[in-house]
This record gives sequence, C-alpha cells and structure tokens, in this order.
Amino acid sequence: MTAGQNIWLLCRETDKGALLNMDVSITAVVFPIIFCYLWEVEARGYDSVISVLNGAPWGLWGKKEFCSFGFATGFSLKVEPYQGGGRKDDDTALNGIRLFCNDDSYISSAVGEWGAWSEIQYCPVPSKLKAFSLRVEVPQGLGDDTAANNIMFMCSDDSKLKGNSHEWGTFGPWSSPCHTGSYICGIQTKVEFPQGPEDDTALNDIKFYCCKGNFGIFH
Repeated sequence: MTAGQNIWLLCRETDKGALLNMDVSITAVVFPIIFCYLWEVEARGYDSVISVLNGAPWGLWGKKEFCSFGFATGFSLKVEPYQGGGRKDDDTALNGIRLFCNDDSYISSAVGEWGAWSEIQYCPVPSKLKAFSLRVEVPQGLGDDTAANNIMFMCSDDSKLKGNSHEWGTFGPWSSPCHTGSYICGIQTKVEFPQGPEDDTALNDIKFYCCKGNFGIFH
C-alpha cells in the first residue's frame, strides 16, 4: 500500500465528530480534521473537463466518478452483441465505460443494463489517458437508434487505443487533450435507461475530467 493510500484510509476512518467530543488537546483534535479536509479537497480536484460535440441527445447524466489516486491508464467497454437486424431487434451497442486507475482500481459512471465487459486495454507504461474520440450513429428516425457505439483514447505518449465495439456511425473529432501535466482522472456518462417497448440506446455521451500531476504525488 502506498503512502497516499495510507493517508486516504486514515482520513476515511477518522470520525471527526467523535474527535470533537474526546478529552484531548485542541491541537490533537484540530490538526487531523484540517489535514483530512485539505487532503479530500486536493484528492477530488480537477483542472479541466474534456468533451466532444457529437454526443447523442437521449438520456441523463450520471454521477461524476474519480480515481482515488493517480490517473486513468486503461479502459474497458460494456457492449451488447448484435441483435440480428430484424424489425423487432433492438441494438444498444455501447452501454458503459470503465476507467482503470494506476492504483489497480476502476471507476464508472452511469451504465446501461445490456451486454458484457470487454478485455482491458492499457496505455504503454508509464503513459496515461489524455484525450478521446467518440463513435456515434446519428438519429435514425423510424429506424433503430444506437447512439454512442465506440470510443478511441489517446495516451500521453500519443499512442491510440480503439475500443472493441460496433461499427455503426462515425468517429467525431478528437476532444481537446488534458492540459500539459494533466491526465484523465474522472468520468461522467449520459445514459438512456430502459424504454420498455420503445427503442433503447443506452450510452449516449461522455465527459472526462483531467487532474494535474500532483494528484498522483504519492505514486
């Protein structure tokens, strides 16, 4: 366990209210409260949000989720297999994205209910994710809408990773990259939840959050 993880666990286990009721010196009470507060603010900070303009229109944004330590170095996709193309077959394609952080944890925001998770793809060590492009099918009118279908990431060494998903739609322009010294550390996805007998699309759009280099200072 890294020094950063030890500090995070200490702060998570610290009952700040109980500390105030203990018969100890004011220094012993105030210092851990202030330290943990500042640690939490630093740990959750981000310096930019990157997005694309070709996201699909349906669904609601899920919660922002962040790596506890460091940055995202890899990803995995939740993809529904091709449903057959029949009149009543409803494809949703891309349902979710997981980011894998360099403390061996993973994070995801809102996720659709169909499909299975793909194998993880990682940037070459020690690179991290810094930009993305989203493959989206435009609205099909009376046809079967699938919305977002695949994603590509650019790593900090400028290598590219392409998701293993469907080919409907086209890849749009690349997002802006994270600022110099910043890397992707958080995710928020826009997902349409089940529509009953109506057309389902699942994942529609994505935002990623970039954190500065000192976010991973203890690695």
